[in-house]
Amino acid sequence: MAERSTAAVDVADNSGDDPLTAQADTAATDGVAEERKTAEEPTEAPEQKAVERKNGEQPSLAPPELHSGHKLARRYRLEECVTRLDGFSSWRAVDEKLRRAVGVHLLPADHPRARSVLAAARSAALLGDPRFVQVLDAVEENDLVYVVHEWLPDATELTALLADGPLQAHEAYQLVAQVSQAMAAAHREGLAHLRLTPSAVLRSSTGQYRIRGLAVNAALRGITADRPQRTDTEAIGALLYAALTQRWPYESDAYGLSGLPKGVGLIPPDQVRAGVHRGLSEIAMRALANDGATASRQEPPCTTPDELAKAVAAMPRVKPPEPEFPPPAQYQRTTYQQGTYGRPQPRPVAPQPLPVPPAPLESRTGKALKWAVGALLIAALGLGSWQIADRLLPKETKEETPIVQPPVDEKPEPPKPVAIVSAEDFDPLPKGSGSENPEAVKNAFDGDTSTFWHTLNYTSENFGNLKSGVGLVLDLGTAQKVSEVDLSFVGHTSVEIRTAPADASTAPSEPEGFTTRASQAGSEVKAKLTKPVTTRYVLVWLTKLPLTNGEFRGQLTEAKVMG
Repeated sequence: MAERSTAAVDVADNSGDDPLTAQADTAATDGVAEERKTAEEPTEAPEQKAVERKNGEQPSLAPPELHSGHKLARRYRLEECVTRLDGFSSWRAVDEKLRRAVGVHLLPADHPRARSVLAAARSAALLGDPRFVQVLDAVEENDLVYVVHEWLPDATELTALLADGPLQAHEAYQLVAQVSQAMAAAHREGLAHLRLTPSAVLRSSTGQYRIRGLAVNAALRGITADRPQRTDTEAIGALLYAALTQRWPYESDAYGLSGLPKGVGLIPPDQVRAGVHRGLSEIAMRALANDGATASRQEPPCTTPDELAKAVAAMPRVKPPEPEFPPPAQYQRTTYQQGTYGRPQPRPVAPQPLPVPPAPLESRTGKALKWAVGALLIAALGLGSWQIADRLLPKETKEETPIVQPPVDEKPEPPKPVAIVSAEDFDPLPKGSGSENPEAVKNAFDGDTSTFWHTLNYTSENFGNLKSGVGLVLDLGTAQKVSEVDLSFVGHTSVEIRTAPADASTAPSEPEGFTTRASQAGSEVKAKLTKPVTTRYVLVWLTKLPLTNGEFRGQLTEAKVMG
């Protein structure tokens, strides 16, 4: 389990031998800018002295005395301090350059953990996984160290979700599946969280779970662990346990949740609350493998996030609840007390025609004879009028109009390939916040369809709602005539072809700097421009990604530009 380093804050902990609750540290809030102070996790006042250290260490440095309106690097304006603790502070801020909200962690450059915080932030930024709240900047400047990260205004903490009650089985399944898969990917890159609490997990408006504070939260508090994978796995198990029962799986209360009754030990979720999904209860106990929790279970414990993710994937899929439709409103009959308005009126009776006596046979024969004589007279008058008009009117001579055959258009010349001099990945996020596998870009135009350039993995076809698209900028060396771009993808991919202005000597840095010329979708795309364009830079802009092995990513095997 996770253990605090000697630099960690010494706080009272009544959790007994419960190591996860000791790690949770109910006296501290999560060290990210989005986290709000709660009654269970009070923050220190700005003027409060730092608490004493273990082993007779010197008291921690006071947090930087900054105020709302202070600006960092001439762009990050501090708005609201949300955490002030143990020598560091966390703020909600505004990036005035990009006009968006961000979160900022601040601590003095001579803080004993400043170096480790910078290293953790830069390592997390290189991961570039959209399932984590992205680190945007990590800087040492003017005796300050600050870390800038995403701010998700439309996301809700798991703490707030659990305040309304336990999650439905399908929602709890999505939680453990997404979080375990994300942490397995992080550990494959050598990154651990070590402070995976309910306030570190956010659910976006689209139902995707995002994890904040990867590596950084633990570095801010000096938390270390001998077995980091075991620590994070047990933390995921605690999150699932809380989601199923609305109880914290230890005796001490934490994160607004009541702990288990004292002396009963760690009992399965389906014994704490009726109606809990049995399979998810089993998964929670396999993750919480400490204290012999799985001794009575047939399945072995899960000790790494990867093992936990595979166990979740192997269980029968939990279906979402059936949608509930409101019953139709009952028909209300309207009655009126006075007058005849609204009352049904008697249907009017159509008058019946009087019976006509049948005509005698002689009368019918006479009528038929009269009609025949009248028709002959009309025909004779028409024939005479036509003959008179033919004699009086001059005869027109009809000249034959020669038929002119349209000229035969010559077939246009087929487009010719234009050489691609170089290319680079294109991401709308700021530089330093991640990249789209730049080392594999050359595979997109090497003439070998067995190699490919691919994007990062995302949680949905629209890039997890993180960005509008990603792509490649193809450099033709000089301005060339472009009429068509041929692309080969792995999977059905939506793509736009955009071009830079004809006089551009460098590629635009924003997607809006290019003009959209064509839009298609498929695995084999022949995007013909509405008319030929002269340009040096062609942007292959992916707008929707295919599903590949359970994750969404684009894979471009070959790109050709035709002139």
